[in-house]
Amino acid sequence: MKSFALRATSVALAAAGALVVGMAFAQGEGVKLVTGSTDAAVVQVLRDSFRPSGIAQLDRIDQSELQKLCTQYAVKPMPAKIAERLQKVELANVKAPADGKYLGDWKEGEKVAQNGRGMQFTDKADTVNGGNCYACHQLTKSEISFGNIGPSLYNYGKLRGDSPEVVKYTWAKVYDSHSYMACSNMPRFGAAGILTEQQLKDVMALLLDPASPVNQ
Repeated sequence: MKSFALRATSVALAAAGALVVGMAFAQGEGVKLVTGSTDAAVVQVLRDSFRPSGIAQLDRIDQSELQKLCTQYAVKPMPAKIAERLQKVELANVKAPADGKYLGDWKEGEKVAQNGRGMQFTDKADTVNGGNCYACHQLTKSEISFGNIGPSLYNYGKLRGDSPEVVKYTWAKVYDSHSYMACSNMPRFGAAGILTEQQLKDVMALLLDPASPVNQ
């Protein structure tokens, strides 16, 4: 039990810590936890260990209901009913493009995919956020540096087509990844305000436009 409790505490800390990406450690502070620490204790450690800096403030530590549940079930399977409820709520909050057009410019979408800037404590408030898509996915054949946390998206549109159902699914997945997979590691690019609507359209074009290098 002690090892499990320690692991649970570590996972909870890691999950909560993901919310403070880009924040600075308080100088000279260390992270101290003991086996069986409560959620409140973990949050307090985070608040004591980080300091607000630039655009990164301590409100990044605060968790939504979904994030709290994902932390709770980080080391055990989440019950299907809870996962379905969370996904249903997230999907209902997905906003379609205001003009009804889902695809932008794939060339601009490639720039978004390559850009890893934004939301760090060293960034200015007017820094244009990127999607940093290559950090987790393969997208084009020519790009040799990419992560594999997420599945390969090479030939995404070529394999799936561009039916209305595929387009709407892809938009929802990029806008709010939790709408189809509770506790997904993928950022909620639209729901969290990371990317603008136009940037989302451009990434959509990168994935689905037949002329995009993704589909070559």
